[in-house]
Amino acid sequence: MSKAGGCRGCGCRVPQRASWSLVAATAALCLVLATSVCTAGAAPMSREEKQKLGNQVLEMFDHAYGNYMEHAYPADELMPLTCRGRVRGQEPSRGDVDDALGKFSLTLIDSLDTLVVLNKTKEFEDAVRKVLRDVNLDNDVVVSVFETNIRVLGGLLGGHSLAIMLKEKGEHMQWYNDELLHMAKQLGYKLLPAFNTTSGLPYPRINLKFGIRKPEARTGTETDTCTACAGTLILEFAALSRFTGATIFEEYARKALDFLWEKRQRSSNLVGVTINIHTGDWVRKDSGVGAGIDSYYEYLLKAYVLLGDDSFLERFNTHYDAIMRYISQPPLLLDVHIHKPMLNARTWMDALLAFFPGLQVLKGDIRPAIETHEMLYQVIKKHNFLPEAFTTDFRVHWAQHPLRPEFAESTYFLYKATGDPYYLEVGKTLIENLNKYARVPCGFAAMKDVRTGSHEDRMDSFFLAEMFKYLYLLFADKEDIIFDIEDYIFTTEAHLLPLWLSTTNRSISKKNTTSEYTELDDSNFDWTCPNTQILFPNDPLYAQSIREPLKNVVDKSCPRGIIRVREESFRSGAKPPLRARDFMATNPEHLEILKKMGAASSIDAEDGLRFMQEMIELSSQQQKEQQLPPRAVQIISHPFFGRVVLTAGPAQFGLDLSKHKETRGFVASSKPYNGCSELTNPEAVMGKIALIQRGQCMFAEKARNIQNAGAIGGIVIDDNEGSSSDTAPLFQMAGDGKDTDDIKIPMLFLFSKEGSIILDAIREHEQVEVLLSDKARDRDPEMENEDQPSSENDSQNQSAEQMLSLSQTVDLADKESPEHPADSHSEASPSDSEEAAGFAPSEQISGSTENHETTSLDGECTDLDNQVQEQSETEEDSSPNVSWGTKAQPIDSILADWNEDIEAFEMMEKDEL
Repeated sequence: MSKAGGCRGCGCRVPQRASWSLVAATAALCLVLATSVCTAGAAPMSREEKQKLGNQVLEMFDHAYGNYMEHAYPADELMPLTCRGRVRGQEPSRGDVDDALGKFSLTLIDSLDTLVVLNKTKEFEDAVRKVLRDVNLDNDVVVSVFETNIRVLGGLLGGHSLAIMLKEKGEHMQWYNDELLHMAKQLGYKLLPAFNTTSGLPYPRINLKFGIRKPEARTGTETDTCTACAGTLILEFAALSRFTGATIFEEYARKALDFLWEKRQRSSNLVGVTINIHTGDWVRKDSGVGAGIDSYYEYLLKAYVLLGDDSFLERFNTHYDAIMRYISQPPLLLDVHIHKPMLNARTWMDALLAFFPGLQVLKGDIRPAIETHEMLYQVIKKHNFLPEAFTTDFRVHWAQHPLRPEFAESTYFLYKATGDPYYLEVGKTLIENLNKYARVPCGFAAMKDVRTGSHEDRMDSFFLAEMFKYLYLLFADKEDIIFDIEDYIFTTEAHLLPLWLSTTNRSISKKNTTSEYTELDDSNFDWTCPNTQILFPNDPLYAQSIREPLKNVVDKSCPRGIIRVREESFRSGAKPPLRARDFMATNPEHLEILKKMGAASSIDAEDGLRFMQEMIELSSQQQKEQQLPPRAVQIISHPFFGRVVLTAGPAQFGLDLSKHKETRGFVASSKPYNGCSELTNPEAVMGKIALIQRGQCMFAEKARNIQNAGAIGGIVIDDNEGSSSDTAPLFQMAGDGKDTDDIKIPMLFLFSKEGSIILDAIREHEQVEVLLSDKARDRDPEMENEDQPSSENDSQNQSAEQMLSLSQTVDLADKESPEHPADSHSEASPSDSEEAAGFAPSEQISGSTENHETTSLDGECTDLDNQVQEQSETEEDSSPNVSWGTKAQPIDSILADWNEDIEAFEMMEKDEL
């Protein structure tokens, strides 16, 4: 839409202040663009195959939702490995991630509008009745304002939006009388006390029953919040105001957005990750499009689409220009400093930025969306899932994957924008990976580590709210959906809000009176609805031509051709900058270069900061050189067939599973169970994998005793009853200080809780076969088919569920919550094995573990540094020829002026998502 009122891109005339027509045009042309444009980059997918994949998504949703309702409801979330509900206070605390749980049946509320999108209207009606009957919003529990807003308030509003739509159609919900809206209003008022700050930014947490600051509230002392936490309220709060006529909600959300806008860094137009809610000072001054900021940008643009307020578009365009100027380094999106935006703050990216290509589609900037999406897809093809964080050379940085939906979201929007069947194939890959690696008898389990394929007892509500919604819509034709999806806008949790809200109860001034826009140059903005006729200018291979150069970028893992090199660095005759890996304190020329850094020019200052960052990274890598990567114990016998993967601690002796063929065999308990003397049951462990208990002697001695008895491998189970990776760091078993070359069998370690899974399986099934490897292997398709139950209540499936109810997979990183994952460091060598009797070897993935313990004497563990994060390798630069000196000079004086920057980098090293 142009300022003059003409929609240049779509060729129609829309009045500048048009309400419904404006928003409808924007939604139709910007949110969906056009589905008629189809590139020839991939073979078209037949309608039959699309229907088959759509039905597969429906079956997957039924599997997840049905198991939640059967095993977890009315708890907030399902624990899919133990087949029970997660109730806050009854399970070990996971830190901040538990702040999403409020004892309000979170998964049910988050899934309401998904049921309608998937045409499950009867189930939707039943679900609404359950919410009205069972859900209590007055619990004495401290919850995240951000998560409660997007999941619960958004879920209630999305459910209400589709309930009234169904009621108007006259077939369903005829009894409905805005009950979900009344609950949403009640919850909205419970969240309002969080905004009682001088800045208008909300506290990050609130007690649903007691509010803020009261002694019994147990919250209200926080000083900081993330930008996304404060800036992701306007859609839900404005919708609540427009639905109810109570303007206070929209007013509070606008005030928070206004304050964030005022506090942006004026020279770069970027915002930081964390801000003080009382003073407005930036606490973390790095800026990106991932965790901590992501949905702030999303809501600026979507607030314009939903509410028709030009000020939101002006702000978004200003930020977007800064993002593309500083953060975007196609196809990468790297965090920078808000005050020094030409200096990267990180050399890794987090998984939450996967939403950004979808937002770029909404913006109409298709080329960079295609580039970043393709890069992310290549990472997924390498690791099966998108790791929580990965480096610029595409190695695993944080290995968890909690089944996040952001990549599926961007895939859906890119398909709607391009019509390219390539994105249908991408969606097909996502479906296959979910079923192959994440599906368990009681639902879908998050990945504890994408490198080993181990599971976490977690199925977040957003998995049902978003993943299945986007995947179903990707393959659905218009007639497959019972309402017009283009009449709604998606919130960040994929809840649906009707666009007609733009004309309802509009008592809020559309123009922000607290901000000055005179400094904005409107000539830099696109005031047009994107036109698909010019997105692919007479070239049906346009999208493919953008993707093609990125096809092998992950396998090549070479950031030199990707990361943008600042133009200033190509000064005529300038030498390449000094790299940390090349530095020698005895080299006078190197010391002279250090002296110039930070003093000669701004370019030298940036080189200095980059050098110090590399020094920290180099130190991190060197400290992790001696660590071994995690291993996997996979139960492959009936009725598991590889669906249970336990993460095991490695040994510094015996067969290296990363360099040799994996070991497969049945398990047997040794006698004596501690394995500290000659075994009295050698015939029982001969040719099998021996189970031994930790304690009373060294690990190497246990290994020798079971090896002499003919065992082909050993699993040491912790003797500390109840020990689990949830409460203890993983550690690796060391030798006995002697030569251990005589130990030829693989040895792995399991905590007590994880070891009990195997012991209970033996009691239940007698014959239990496991696979010891460096990474979980693909499941046997033939065995899977044989094991496929004829119904949900099949006794065979029930048996598997009983055994899986005992399982608790080992945390490969540390005992922190998945929202604050630990990092990975050293690389695991690829396995030489190419087959494993029914299990095809999965692709080997780089990375190791955080928070290892090294054990020299059984039972005595020494923590290694668990705060260092893996960083990517820096670019290869040729070094100038130099004369090496021998006289060392102290460099303390050279580095003295850099203390503040060094501390800043060190702080960023410890920052977590």
